[in-house]
Amino acid sequence: MSTYKSDYILEMCDITKEFPGVKALNNVNFKVKRGEIHCLVGENGAGKSTLMKVLSGVYPFNDYTGDIILNGQIQKYNGITDSEKAGIAIIYQELALVPEMTVYENIFLGHEIKKGITVDLNETISKANELLKRVRLNINPDIKIKDLGVGRQQLVEIAKAFSKNVRLLILDEPTAALNEDDSANLLNLLKELKEEGITSIMISHKLKEVISIADTVTVLRDGQTICSLDGSKGEITEPALIKNMVGREINDVYPKRNSKEFGEKVLELRDWSAISKETGKDIFKDINFYLRKGEVVAVAGLMGAGRTELATSIFGNPREYKLSGELIVNGKSKKFRHTSDAIKNGIAYVTEDRKREGLILIQNIKNNITIGNISSLATGGLINENEEINIANKYKDDLTIKAPSIEQLLGNLSGGNQQKVSVGKWLFTDPDILILDEPTRGIDVGAKYEIYTIMNQLIEAGLSIIMISSELPEVLGMSDRVYVMSHGQITGEINIEDATQDVIMEMATI
Repeated sequence: MSTYKSDYILEMCDITKEFPGVKALNNVNFKVKRGEIHCLVGENGAGKSTLMKVLSGVYPFNDYTGDIILNGQIQKYNGITDSEKAGIAIIYQELALVPEMTVYENIFLGHEIKKGITVDLNETISKANELLKRVRLNINPDIKIKDLGVGRQQLVEIAKAFSKNVRLLILDEPTAALNEDDSANLLNLLKELKEEGITSIMISHKLKEVISIADTVTVLRDGQTICSLDGSKGEITEPALIKNMVGREINDVYPKRNSKEFGEKVLELRDWSAISKETGKDIFKDINFYLRKGEVVAVAGLMGAGRTELATSIFGNPREYKLSGELIVNGKSKKFRHTSDAIKNGIAYVTEDRKREGLILIQNIKNNITIGNISSLATGGLINENEEINIANKYKDDLTIKAPSIEQLLGNLSGGNQQKVSVGKWLFTDPDILILDEPTRGIDVGAKYEIYTIMNQLIEAGLSIIMISSELPEVLGMSDRVYVMSHGQITGEINIEDATQDVIMEMATI
């Protein structure tokens, strides 16, 4: 095996990875110093996750060209097992835990501690406790994964990585689904691990987190290395990151609207409550809320506050809560029995989970855009295919969806372009009220700017928007009024002129 002398724990040299018709990585060079926190940033589709899949053996050595050099030795991984043996662990945004199994079973899944041919339960639980303490997670290892919140599940994943003697930890969007407290806890843990000599690579779209934690940042764009920025030299700033990521300067991430004139109330909730039919518990209670024509109203709060449940109750109650109170749309009291009733009354809902609930990833752009209102293209039971093509191309152009054609499969698009397709799908239903649930989750700063621009265009075209967001800068930058929820109740209503992150967080933790 060839050996290189290097001060770096990792060097990836001239890495090129191609898929049919696409060069995902083009001679990428990436170096990571021993014991540092190194952030990898770039727009969706820049090649970040692909590069990490090359490093972790998801794509074996004969699927790409170039060299992986770990601790001075060239590596040729045939799979994840090989990279794990070398001390590399990767934790994806979609966690790879088994919900019905216990914490200790998940930690040692695939490399069980055995006494003879049977699992040594006492030793397994003891070791699991040690690993949980190391990641500052004070829980019973006998608890099932499904009974833990996402933040704690993330820490179990890290404990699982340490059970394999990891020296290089890769985290792909680790805070994307976490609230503020869980995110801060995870970032603090990475800093503590750094003191223990653990090297971390973190992919993130949250630039403020990157600035707060990174020793070095490498920027990828269009499958190529653009630059590496050194935190000790003050090079890691938001303008520098944005400019290198998108190839141009974006002076204001939150574009200003031309006018802010509000009309009559288009939606109102009076003493709106929901009870779970399964448990009999309150989902949310006594919500009083209104939305005016031409207004963006944000709903802020921590995870579990009831924001998404409130949104889905308005959108035809697909989860079948027992609802009470009054829902008023354009001055008329309504009772929706199905989501189709909400759609007929001009309400559309862009889900927070576009991959599982919003889109069909194995189908193309055209089918995904038209599926929400396909009946409008049918005559005598037959779809007008030419009209379907025209409609899909219109939204592709209007929303600047970056793809070769409307025949492109959704699974091959970046997160930002998938989100635009999700918006286009619901705009085709011709709504008056658009509910956007975490509209920019998991997408990069350039795509965020484009989504915000689309929101402003929709408002100026006469729509009204309810925006659920966990990103407080987004709430402050894009909304006209804010409702704050905590434990299923509205704890505050604030005009945007009076809103600050501190005020919102105080109301969110009541």
